[in-house]
This record gives sequence, C-alpha cells and structure tokens, in this order.
Amino acid sequence: MRPGGDHYFSDTPQAPSDPKDVDVLLPGLALTLSSDAGVFSHGRLDDATRILLESAPAPPTDGVLLDLGCGYGPIALALAARSPAAQVIAVDVNGRARGLTDANATRNGLRNVTTYAPEAVPEELRFRAIYSNPPVRIGKAAMQRLLLHWLHRLEDGGVAHLVVGKHLGADSLARWLASQGFSVQRRSSRKSYRVLEVGGGEQ
Repeated sequence: MRPGGDHYFSDTPQAPSDPKDVDVLLPGLALTLSSDAGVFSHGRLDDATRILLESAPAPPTDGVLLDLGCGYGPIALALAARSPAAQVIAVDVNGRARGLTDANATRNGLRNVTTYAPEAVPEELRFRAIYSNPPVRIGKAAMQRLLLHWLHRLEDGGVAHLVVGKHLGADSLARWLASQGFSVQRRSSRKSYRVLEVGGGEQ
C-alpha cells in the first residue's frame, strides 16, 4: 500500500510522480527502463520478475504473447526483444504503468508491444504463451478469477509461466490450478519463489 491507501494495482495512482531508471540486465539482453511511484517495483527490478525472466524458457518466436500485470514493462519488453516477430500484449489495470510500458518500448526501439487495460484486450486474441508475476495481494478469490479468465485464453498447446512466492501461497495455488484441470509443473524454485508452468485446462 502507498501513502493515502494508494496501491500499485489502482486504476489511477495518486502518488506524486518520481521517475527512476532501472537497468534490466539479463543474459544476452540489456534494457534501461523508466519506473515511477505508484507502479509495482518502483526503482528496481524485483527478485520475482528477475527469477521468472531467468528461469522460464525462451519465448515462442512468433504468435501473440501476454504479459499479465505488466507494471513498467520489464517482462513485456524482454519478451519483445527476445522474440521480435511475436506480438506482445502488455496488460495492467494501472494507467501509469501502461504509459510507462509504452514509453519504455519506444525508448528501447521495440515496436511489437501493445498495452491494454484488461477490459480493452480484443476478445478474439488467444495467446501462445503468458508470462506473469501476478498481483497476489489483490486477494485469493480475485486472483483465482483473474488467472482463470486469462488462462482460458491460451491457444491449444499454449503455456503460462507464473512466478509466485512460497510465502504467498505458490504451492496451494499450484494445487488449485491442477484441481481446475490445468497441467502444472514447477519450473524452478529460487529465493523462496516458485516458477510454475501451466498448460491445458477445460475451456
């Protein structure tokens, strides 16, 4: 929570702007991104996102890829840089976050990124892969609704890669996803975070 009850998952953050650059340095990839107050992981690349980007397999070379809860854009832009022939959809409820992702894509010369508010994503889009450090702190029920909505928009054979803290219920989330008919595998476990690979599911 931010001062005055402002959350990074607010539609319109009230926190005064405080831009800070973040260097995202990954194997074979270097990006400089602008972050801001009122947006998740202001001024840094959080451990969970770094672990996801280092542990998940290389993204598909084409198709439509989704970054669910994009923040200022580290996942979306890493996907776009690694798969220039893919279309990357970056989704966030936070308008400031979407603006940052747009600006950071332009700054880094990545033209295959499009940002949307969740309700504005074209209904016909289906995703070859989803990558997400999901907003667990919105609450269990809201989190489950969020994941079911987007996971059911995977293409046949598509997979999602989710990073969740063990202390935030990663293992119980994996069991719940399996109970919903999804195949779930633990891709890695580092620094108290699980990277889950999720596929299938009843449509």
